[in-house]
Amino acid sequence: MDIKQIHELVKLVNKSNIGELMIENEGFKITIKQKKEPAQLIGQPMVQPVQHIQQPVAQAPQAAPTKTGESKAAEPAKQENLLTIKSPMIGTFYRQAGPGKPLFASVGDEVEVGQVVCIIEAMKLFNEIESEVAGKIVKVLVEDASPVEFDQPLFLVEPA
Repeated sequence: MDIKQIHELVKLVNKSNIGELMIENEGFKITIKQKKEPAQLIGQPMVQPVQHIQQPVAQAPQAAPTKTGESKAAEPAKQENLLTIKSPMIGTFYRQAGPGKPLFASVGDEVEVGQVVCIIEAMKLFNEIESEVAGKIVKVLVEDASPVEFDQPLFLVEPA
């Protein structure tokens, strides 16, 4: 079973009411479980989980004068054209292959389709994430060594 098949299974479990999916095949075993709400102890008051609201990723900064006296009012229109490279899995985001190694992609770098832009570690496997778009990296949206969720935006790219 390859990583893409595992991703599809995770998507299926997340979108359905399946509580747990276990597959065994020739020495290979995988179990995918839905997140469960915390169990309530008898006699204890039920505590509601805190819901975090994620802010939109591509917010335009406030208009401010530039060196030439122009305002950045045209910038929101420019940001509407940006493409997003998203995480194809849950894991830990890394911008380089290891300490002291060069970064895969930085702001201002040109990227091509199929070029590795980061690594996501999931279940002790380091997965190279390739760009699905060509263009210039405008913003890195995730800190190095941070956890990421499935479909979380990682980079904003200005198309070539």
